[in-house]
Amino acid sequence: MTLMKHLLGAAATLALSSGVVMADPAIIFDLGGKFDKSFNEAAFNGAQRWATETGGTFKEMEMQSEAQREQALRSLAEAGANPVVMTGFAFGDVLNKVAPDFPDTKFAIVDMVVDQPNVKSVVFNEHEGSYLVGMMAALASKTGTVGFIGGMDIPLIRKFGCGYAQGVKAVNPDAKIVLNMTGTTPAAWNDPVKGAELTKAQKAQGADVIYAAAGGTGVGVLQTAADEGILSIGVDSNQNYLHPGKVLTSMLKRVDNAVYEAFKEGENLTPGINVMGLANDGVGYAMDENNAALVTPEMQAKVDEAAAKIKAGEIVVHDYTADNTCPAATF
Repeated sequence: MTLMKHLLGAAATLALSSGVVMADPAIIFDLGGKFDKSFNEAAFNGAQRWATETGGTFKEMEMQSEAQREQALRSLAEAGANPVVMTGFAFGDVLNKVAPDFPDTKFAIVDMVVDQPNVKSVVFNEHEGSYLVGMMAALASKTGTVGFIGGMDIPLIRKFGCGYAQGVKAVNPDAKIVLNMTGTTPAAWNDPVKGAELTKAQKAQGADVIYAAAGGTGVGVLQTAADEGILSIGVDSNQNYLHPGKVLTSMLKRVDNAVYEAFKEGENLTPGINVMGLANDGVGYAMDENNAALVTPEMQAKVDEAAAKIKAGEIVVHDYTADNTCPAATF
């Protein structure tokens, strides 16, 4: 199904069911699809929560290529969707171009700042949440070597890896940290085979806990870690359930809350920059029945103590995107 057919089909369905199309919000998922079990799926869950609570309907689009970004934005704006929410930094340039053409439409973008009067930019302190799971990794590691596998090699993902490394070093200053990126193109977000290969390579270097911040590629990391008898750490969504007893924890990035709030604001969406970090529950780590046996009360207490200090400003986690340096590790 083409992007345009998808749009027209959705619009027709909504028109028949409600007779009103103009006020429906919309979401465009980044490459990898809405069921990537990670970033996009978190966004979808936020949209679904809004629909369940309000009884409202929304439009959605999944792209097949980079070339569809501008077409998707313009199509939804022209169809009357308001607001239009998009997931991923890669929409930044296109949104900066499209937003001025639709001054009466509100837009929200996750993971990028776009300075336009009708745009809400939602960014996260991923380094803070990554610091906490880095501590968890160091506390759980028996070899003293842990790993990080990122998706596309961009400053945002290095921000995850750098915060993780700082958390590891806070627990074990002598720890070895193996860091790899999957690739330099958007294909790096959806390459579970490459994720599996990198996981095996990191295990061969001694890593017994590996943090994946790689979208759909991370699914291959988690699967292979479980198969190889080592622990993994999920990202964005709570991925503990994918391999119960094998995923140490997941770094929660509350993209679901960002989408839910944008949909809730609707046409009254407030433009500007919204930063979501530990202090306002924008990031965190996941505990549930699937990883309870892996995390001792003592481990959790140490991580929670650090979280409180970060919130209070007593611990400052380095933000790679501020100066493109990573004092705790080398990429």
